[in-house]
Order: sequence, then structure tokens, then C-alpha cells
Amino acid sequence: MKGIINKHINGSNGRPIVYDFLYDKKITKSPVVIFCHGYKGFKDWGAWPLLAKTLASNGVAFLKFNFSFNGGTLENPIDFPDLKAFSMNNYSKELSDLKSVVDWVYCEHKGNEALDTNNLILMGHSRGGGISTIYASEDKRIKKLVTLAGVSNFESRFPKGKALNDWESNILYYVRNTRTNQDMPHSFQFYKDFLANKNRLTISNAAKKLTVPHLIIHGDNDKAVNLDEAEELKTWSQNSVLFKLKGANHVFGAKHPWCKVKLPVDLAIVYSKIVDFINN
Repeated sequence: MKGIINKHINGSNGRPIVYDFLYDKKITKSPVVIFCHGYKGFKDWGAWPLLAKTLASNGVAFLKFNFSFNGGTLENPIDFPDLKAFSMNNYSKELSDLKSVVDWVYCEHKGNEALDTNNLILMGHSRGGGISTIYASEDKRIKKLVTLAGVSNFESRFPKGKALNDWESNILYYVRNTRTNQDMPHSFQFYKDFLANKNRLTISNAAKKLTVPHLIIHGDNDKAVNLDEAEELKTWSQNSVLFKLKGANHVFGAKHPWCKVKLPVDLAIVYSKIVDFINN
């Protein structure tokens, strides 16, 4: 198996997009999954590396990357050493980063016999599911979409009322990361960018325009993104199927770090559903 570990391409404003790309060079024309992490996430969180390795070992190329403003750096892509960059992230920048990644895969690997660059599949977790849904509605090179515990609405997640007014006055709004004990800053530009691009960033608008096959996977014990959001996506996305995983939480049984050699039980089920979806 070939692995390209922690290299980078240029993302929004010239910042690096750190990525790794796993595939078996002995297999020809492997479909290519491009994976988008979620909020307060990164490409190497929990069991995502094991999921990537498992898929790549079974003929599905897997590229995972950090959004360029996710708070990681080229030297330390895990966790959030650059909170200033994190504060300047927004949905438009993430969409721009995703386009850079898709362009790079499609153009740089077009002649790679191990990969089928005409079979690009987007996969996103949580907030990354929303980004993937929007992008898949815009780029005809994307042939399938998988959303894992994906969100259906960005606007509802912004502060409201006095909290929103305070954010505008103070410029920065903080969200506690209980795992790292960091207060994660968000600049008010995040909200302003959403308002300026609201039509594009409304996930329902994108989902209703989707024509590609769409696999929606959601746990019915997800405390971070309610199962209702998966139901909404199913209603809007005309060529979708919803798989509800009984008892599964937001991260399908994983945690960070994930030190075991096997996928958590729920994520193993997710893996099998993804493989079936890609192959059929």
C-alpha cells in the first residue's frame, strides 16, 4: 500500500492543507474517497486513520486532510496549536480548501493507473458533512456523497440574541474544548461571511440540488447532531438513503486517541455500509 504522509498543498490564503493519501498501488482504478473532518476536528482524530487504512486495504483510496484554518499546523497537524488561525476560519474558506483538494486529486493523479479520478466520492463527518453536501452540489466531478452524522443547518449553530450582540461587540466568541481544555476563539468575520454567502451556505438549498447517490449515516444516540437533521437531509436529497445506526453516538464509538487495532463496533458497521455503497 502506498501512503503519502503529512504532505501539503496550498489552501485558502496560501495556508497549507495538510493531508495523507492511502491507496494500494497494486490495484488499478480504485475509487477515491476525500474525507472532510468536522468542527474542532482534524484528519487524524480518533479512529479516522484506522478507517482510512481499512478502506485502502480493500481497494478504496482514501485522502483525509486538515482544513487550512482548522488550528493545526504543518509541524503539528493534531489538535490546535494555532488558535489565531482557528479564529479566522469560516465555511467559505473550507469550501475553497475542498476545491483545492479535489482539483489536486483530479489533476495531479489523472494519469495514476491505481486511481480512478473519474470516481471521486466525498465523505464528511458532522460539520464536514455539511461542507461536503454543499460542494457535491456544485462540482460534477463528485460522483457520490457520504455524510456521517452530518449537519443539516449551519445558521442554527450561531449564537443568538444577546450572545450574538456580544460577539459583534467583542469580536471574538469562545467555545470550550473539554478534551484539550482550550477556549476556541471565533472571530465575528465567521458570522459575517455566512450572511454574505447565505444562499450558498444554506445546506437545504444544496441538498435539494444534489443528483448524485447520497448515503446518510446517523446514530440514534447522537447527542451532538440530532437524528432529525439526518431525516431532513433524506427529505431534501432526492437520490439518498438513510441508515440509522441503533445506539450509535456522534463519533460511532470512537474516541481520541484510538489505540486499538480494530475499529469500534459501530464504526465497523459504518465501514461495511460505505463499502457496499461505493461498490454498488
